[in-house]
Amino acid sequence: MSVDTGTVKRVARLARIALDDEEAGRMTGELNAILGFVEQLNEVDVENVEPMTSVIPLSMKMRQDEVSDGAKAKDVIANAPASGDDFFLVPKVIE
Repeated sequence: MSVDTGTVKRVARLARIALDDEEAGRMTGELNAILGFVEQLNEVDVENVEPMTSVIPLSMKMRQDEVSDGAKAKDVIANAPASGDDFFLVPKVIE
């Protein structure tokens, strides 16, 4: 697959990127090089390769699922303009 200057200008317009003719020509070459590399990846034989998310085996670090209030109520409301009993006080919006 390859792109031409018209396609580059159209995509640039859709992305709201200002490109002059010289920049569009340079971008055409760069995009064609990128697409050529991607086409090379299609030639790689991956028939017997198992899908993976990492090159080394990892396991998630687990913690105990404990319910708590966080013990940070005073820290959370420290910068609040108005608070009371560890809650934010806000003005009434509906009468």
